[in-house]
Amino acid sequence: MSDEIENEDGNELEQDATALLNAELEKLTAENAALKEQALRYAAEVENIKRRAEREGNDARAYGIQKFATSLLNVADVLQRALGSVPADIADPAFKNFVAGIDMTEKELAGAFEKNGVKKINPLKGEKFDPNLHQAVMEQPSTEVEGGGVIMVMQAGYELFGRVIRPAMVAVAAKSAAAPVKNGYDSGAAEGEHKVDTQAE
Repeated sequence: MSDEIENEDGNELEQDATALLNAELEKLTAENAALKEQALRYAAEVENIKRRAEREGNDARAYGIQKFATSLLNVADVLQRALGSVPADIADPAFKNFVAGIDMTEKELAGAFEKNGVKKINPLKGEKFDPNLHQAVMEQPSTEVEGGGVIMVMQAGYELFGRVIRPAMVAVAAKSAAAPVKNGYDSGAAEGEHKVDTQAE
């Protein structure tokens, strides 16, 4: 009889110990999962801080370059205007060397711009006007360019790492302008062909 009592007491103790171990194991498992989740959150937060700091650093460097580049845009304009006013035939060798020096200076400045991420915005004739890159300073009728196209560039624009620091100043063909005439034939006259929109945007 005493043996049975001892066995029952032993079984109860063993069950109690197993229950305590299981409870402790569940508690430790839950704590482990919580700590793992917290560690992942901290790691993600550190990564976000790192990316934000890197982005802010890049922006700060770009802004510094932008400020410096903007101050040199007028220099580039003056050099381009000087070269644009040079006569086609230069007889004086001294003047020819002077012009060559200006040309080299303009190319060196353009190269410095390019190396530092400053890109010229210089749309071609007939290119569609883009308000994100261009600034229309005048609008006039044209039989060579479709309405809304660039007729000529009055002043080149510039962008830095995709950010416009100065839009290109352009003359734009009026929307009511006739379609360009090719080989004496009006391309908009044929039935079913596209005609230029005569209404202003």
